[in-house]
Amino acid sequence: PVAAGLATEGSMPVVAIYSTFMQRVLDQIILDVCLQKLPVIFAIDRAVIVGDDGPTHHGVFDLSFLRFIPNLILMAPKDERELQNMLYSAVTYPGPVAVRYPRGPGIGCDLSDSFEKLPLGKGELLREGKDILILPVGNRVHPALSAAEGLQKLGVEAAVINPRFINPIDGDLISEWAGKTGLVITVEDNAEKGGFGSGVLELLAKRGLGNTVKVKTLGLPDHFIEHGPQETLYKNARIDTPAITQAFLKLIASNQ
Repeated sequence: PVAAGLATEGSMPVVAIYSTFMQRVLDQIILDVCLQKLPVIFAIDRAVIVGDDGPTHHGVFDLSFLRFIPNLILMAPKDERELQNMLYSAVTYPGPVAVRYPRGPGIGCDLSDSFEKLPLGKGELLREGKDILILPVGNRVHPALSAAEGLQKLGVEAAVINPRFINPIDGDLISEWAGKTGLVITVEDNAEKGGFGSGVLELLAKRGLGNTVKVKTLGLPDHFIEHGPQETLYKNARIDTPAITQAFLKLIASNQ
């Protein structure tokens, strides 16, 4: 199944595959690629709620079943420009790399003929704030920024970090801002169980912040997602802008 989606970019093998189909080849990814540290790029398409393709095509488990694999670099872009840079960076990294990206159009940002190599394992601080840290993955970054702007009208200063890397996670940047704010919300278009939010909880526990930082994880619920328009499903799953805002209000109320 992996070979069916195999293309060649110079000497760099590229596997272009839907997230939902990638579930079928986990053993090959682990043993045939990652164990041997082979320089294979996995371009994971439709790695989100896909909408009207039906429940079998939602790509909402890949963060959970890929982030635990040793040697595998795992990234998620916030927009089409960052996707360009991630694919460019993937060619330069030693070993296997996976880049997951959503179905549908980008946000309309300008694209460029020049590319930037992203520092391995380094997130991006998009907004500073003293009251809460929001950690959104991939296509949840811009809804999180909108939520931060709305919270500002309520007198709340929200820091927003684009993690970029799910593995290796930027432990220093996330721990620094989690310590500053004491409150964290993670947001991902992936199953909440075992996803990025779980990784943040593990990180904070290892850094000794598990008892001092309060974390709310937002992700897809523990059932199969039904057929429907993407925006409706985001709303139902409570990972859209209003849900992020409401999650903060509940978190701050429970912290008082």
